[in-house]
Amino acid sequence: MRSLTEQDIRGSFVNCSKGEAKRLAVPRDLEERPWDQLDFLGWRDPGAPDRSYLVTERADGLVGVALRFPSSQHGFLHRSMCSLCLTTHRGGGVSLMTARKAGTAGREGNSVGLYMCTDLACSLYVRGRKVPDSGMRIEESLTVEEQIVRTTGNLSAFLDKLYD
Repeated sequence: MRSLTEQDIRGSFVNCSKGEAKRLAVPRDLEERPWDQLDFLGWRDPGAPDRSYLVTERADGLVGVALRFPSSQHGFLHRSMCSLCLTTHRGGGVSLMTARKAGTAGREGNSVGLYMCTDLACSLYVRGRKVPDSGMRIEESLTVEEQIVRTTGNLSAFLDKLYD
C-alpha cells in the first residue's frame, strides 16, 4: 500500500458524512507505518472504544470505512477466527465489525458486518510480522503471497457489500 496523508484518509470515507470524517481520530504515526507491508490501514479510535476505521486502495481510488464493534469481549478461553486473514485469536482478539452502508441505504440505517481482528493488523499477521496473543497462526499450505491475495479478496468482497 502507498503511504497516506491525513487529507487522503479523511477524503476517502464512503459511509460517513464529511463532517464525521473531519472529526474522526486519524493515527498520528502515519510516517512510521510499514506501508509496504500493509494491504490496508486500520486503526481503533482511542476516544471511542467501540469504533475503528479502515482505509484501502481499490481500482476506483481510496475507500475508507467507519466500523463499529461491541465493547463486550469473549472469555479468555474462547477462540475466534478473523474472516479476512483467517488468524485465530483468543478472548477479544476478533470482533464483529459493522459498517453503515454507503449512500441512501446507510442513511436509512442499513449495515454490513464481518468478523475481523480487533486490532486490524491482518496484513502483519499474514506476513508473520506480528504474532497473535495465542502465539501462532494455523499452518497453511498456501504461500504468503497466496494468503495476501485471499485476505485482500476477502476485504474486497466485504467492501463490495457496502454498495449493494
